[in-house]
Amino acid sequence: MGMFSLANRTALVTGASSGLGRHFAGVLAEAGAHVVVAARRMDRLEAVAAEIEKRGGKALPVEMDVTSEDSVTGAYAEIADALGRPCDIIVNNSGMSREGWFTKMPEDDWNAVIDTNLTGVWRVAKHGANAMTAAKVPGSIINIASITGLRTQMMTTAYSVSKAGVDHMTRQMAVEMARFGIRVNAIAPGYFKTEINDDFLESEEGLKMIRRIAQRRIGDVSELSGPLLLLASDAGSFMTGATIVVDGGHTLMPL
Repeated sequence: MGMFSLANRTALVTGASSGLGRHFAGVLAEAGAHVVVAARRMDRLEAVAAEIEKRGGKALPVEMDVTSEDSVTGAYAEIADALGRPCDIIVNNSGMSREGWFTKMPEDDWNAVIDTNLTGVWRVAKHGANAMTAAKVPGSIINIASITGLRTQMMTTAYSVSKAGVDHMTRQMAVEMARFGIRVNAIAPGYFKTEINDDFLESEEGLKMIRRIAQRRIGDVSELSGPLLLLASDAGSFMTGATIVVDGGHTLMPL
């Protein structure tokens, strides 16, 4: 695999129990990384880890709730005990959404989205970066943003604002961590079919939205593998503070 190889690397993927996170974990494992799959549901994580190991990869399931600092620090301690080294690749993928008009949204829903999608990313990156700097190892942090953080979308204020925050926080983190050899970048996916959006994409409104994408289709998760490996591996060694948009030209279309 050459410059895209992740041999002798350790990667943490949050939100790895399903959807994009599950895919990301498999891609990193196939590239040679020992992958730590993290989320709140251990039964699903164990299934993901078993699937990776069945294909010849190495995986460690670790319970982690990104909204709890105790859970995050406890997970990192578990990883250090199990592997004896810090994760030098971190994929901040955990996320959630609550839809509705911002004027009608309960404050608890707003807080839940911001705490998971924005503060959770900060929390995982913070403790991961501290572990890398303490061990004096370089690394790569990859935050999963969204095209909704770059453009507006009706009834997704909390989600869109959280992802806009992730986009800019990526640049802030990149500036601070560059001197330690830690790169921080983001991927902003467009629409990819996952468990979260299945129903919407098959609805009349979803089909109308798909027709507004330049390529007139949604993405296949395999089309995120290249950008992920670029940012995780030495192939992207001179990239930091970048957000790679993978959306089939959706954000290029006129409003």
